[in-house]
Amino acid sequence: TPGLAVFCGVVGFPCCQQHGKENMATVAVGKKEVTKDLDHCDIPYYVSEFVEREVGNDYDSLRKLDNLIDKLSENKKQLEEQVLTVSSEVPKRIQNALKNAEDSKKSLSRLLEEETLLSDSVNSHLLKAQPWMEDLDVLISQVEEIERHLAYLKWISRIEELSDRIQQYLMTNNVPEAASTLAFMAELDIKLQESSCSHLLAFVRSTVKFWHKILKDKLSSDFEEVLTQLRWPFVGPPQSQALGLAAPASAPDVYNNLEMLFSQLLKLQTSDELLTKPKQLPEKYSLPPSPPIILPIQIMLNPLQKRFKYHFTGNKQTNVLNKPEWYLTQVLMWIGNHAKFLDDKIQPILDKAGSSVNAGLEFSRALVMLILEKLAADIPCLLYDDALFCHLVDEVLLFERELYSVHGYLSSFPSCMHILSEESCFQRWLTVEKKFALQKMDSMLSSEAAWISQYKDITDVDEMKVPDCAETFMTLLLVITDRYKNLPTASRKLQFLGLQKELVDDFRIRLTQVMKEETRASLGFRYCAILNAVNYIATVLADWADNVFFLQLQQAELEVRAESNAVSKLQLGQLASMESSVFDEMINLLERLKHDMLTRQVDHVFREVKDAAKLYKKERWLSLPSQAEQAVMSLSSTACPMLLTLRDRLLQLEQQLCHSLFKIFWQMLAEKVDIYIYQEIIMANHFNEGGAAQLQFDMSRNLFPLFSHYCKRPENYFKHIKEACIILNLNIGSALLLKDVLQSASENETTLKPNQPSATAALNELGVYKLAQKDVEILLNLRASWPNTGK
Repeated sequence: TPGLAVFCGVVGFPCCQQHGKENMATVAVGKKEVTKDLDHCDIPYYVSEFVEREVGNDYDSLRKLDNLIDKLSENKKQLEEQVLTVSSEVPKRIQNALKNAEDSKKSLSRLLEEETLLSDSVNSHLLKAQPWMEDLDVLISQVEEIERHLAYLKWISRIEELSDRIQQYLMTNNVPEAASTLAFMAELDIKLQESSCSHLLAFVRSTVKFWHKILKDKLSSDFEEVLTQLRWPFVGPPQSQALGLAAPASAPDVYNNLEMLFSQLLKLQTSDELLTKPKQLPEKYSLPPSPPIILPIQIMLNPLQKRFKYHFTGNKQTNVLNKPEWYLTQVLMWIGNHAKFLDDKIQPILDKAGSSVNAGLEFSRALVMLILEKLAADIPCLLYDDALFCHLVDEVLLFERELYSVHGYLSSFPSCMHILSEESCFQRWLTVEKKFALQKMDSMLSSEAAWISQYKDITDVDEMKVPDCAETFMTLLLVITDRYKNLPTASRKLQFLGLQKELVDDFRIRLTQVMKEETRASLGFRYCAILNAVNYIATVLADWADNVFFLQLQQAELEVRAESNAVSKLQLGQLASMESSVFDEMINLLERLKHDMLTRQVDHVFREVKDAAKLYKKERWLSLPSQAEQAVMSLSSTACPMLLTLRDRLLQLEQQLCHSLFKIFWQMLAEKVDIYIYQEIIMANHFNEGGAAQLQFDMSRNLFPLFSHYCKRPENYFKHIKEACIILNLNIGSALLLKDVLQSASENETTLKPNQPSATAALNELGVYKLAQKDVEILLNLRASWPNTGK
């Protein structure tokens, strides 16, 4: 229709004349068929859909068609305008872009021309200005040199000004300001250290030195006078110290002077560090870096240092190599005697001055340096005298323990352990430690009480039944650990750990040698004592492996091994993940020895049990009376020797072995007895009803109760016997049914019939879990009386 044609034109589709093309499909719309072009745009189909949606079968709505045509015509007009607008704007944009490009090209050419002109102008100017620049460079160099001279003179003037100021302060007796000015001058000295003006540096340093000496001498003299008034140092008994610390009549003035002079001396600390090179021990001792002792404390220490050198150097009777405890104890006494005064009187002065120094620790650090110097001088003289050297080490360790625990000395400070860690001294220490440890091991193993427990009469304490030699040995190792745990470096600690491992291995070898002598009496007292010793050492080493100290050593060993590639990646991973410990090798060797010894004991007892069970093996199981024929069931007489042997040996070893070892022993023995009776007695005989009942009575009422003292359900350790008794004592009906189930299960396996009853389920229902199906079939065939089923 005309309307439809207009509609097609409005929506922008070609006219309906395309219906004549090939490959057309027909689509039903309402009651008519409309063609659908599969290769081109579906104009009739789309139009039909549109009309169907807008008009449908309601012919009254055709009156809307005029409005619809008008609306679509308006849409078509808008679309045409948009197309015209776009088609007209695109060429304009392209034209504008081309014009801009042309303008840019012209602008670039113009800029290049200007750049060329400017470059030529600059080059020309530089050529003209070159002579001027050369003259100007000379002038600038001269100006810079004059400025350097001026700065040099300013520094000199500044130092002279400060020097004059110090002189004026001293003339007016204003010592605090003079000290402050000197401290400022010392700071300028430090700032000038990077300068290359050697003469200026020398001038500043000499000026600082000049005034420092004057001020230090004056303040030191006044400070020492105040200390004398306070009866410093406190070297007498506690009663005299109390008098010295008591407040004299002029106490306020004395303590004010003490505070004032101490504070002024603190101001000289910077210049004193510049001018005074502290006395240091050789580098071989590897002392940690530490700041110099503050000046007022140095002055307070002077009388004590003089006393120390007077008594403990030279030819004095108090200076003897075999009495290191004299000077060590003396220093500890001095530290203790002055602690209260330093805390009460000196520490507040330091806090007020804003210093972070602890007066007590500073005092202790200075006195310990005297000890270190004394040790460094004495040790070479007694290095090869074992008795003297060992005594010195013992006394030094006692001194260190009290110094740290009582007086709060810090591990970051230089200590005696740094002196003992020096290579030659440390190697000698290791050698002597090993020598005396081996001697101790010889004596403890040769002692008459070596294999007797110290606590044998105390049941609660003697749970592990540890022989004296093993306990003494582990105490020896513990003492060695206490001696070396405060060494300053992990490498030294690891060397001592290596010594401990050597000693453990040596002790294990000695125990093995003694054990071999006792092999024939593997149930004897000494053999059991050796076994207890091995178990105790392994247990203690395993406990030590979880100690923080040994965990730290494990980490240090991990780092050392990783650097040296001494172990595989697997071992490194185990160490890093804490799956292993530093004592693992030793523990494994001890566990192996323990297992071998236990196995030997179990084998020995098992041989006795087998000998005692010979008659029981020959019991006439096939002809025993049934349970109904006996008034009361009683133990087989042939089983008595076997059970008596078991009972006696269990009681004997329960008394001689510790609980953990005995538990392993009886479980191993139970396993062997279980298999033996099952294989040699049960599987080797046939049983009538009475024989099966008698076997079950012997086992459940006599054998199993022997082990009931050690566990709640001993039958679980004799599963072969227990389950064999179940099969042998099944009533005839259940036995026949079980036999059929097992036979059917075997046939089903070959014929692949999965829906038949499971043999395992049937056995489990009877309480049989350990025995295999074939074993159960054999046991069923051992039953002597089967009814005649006609099969």
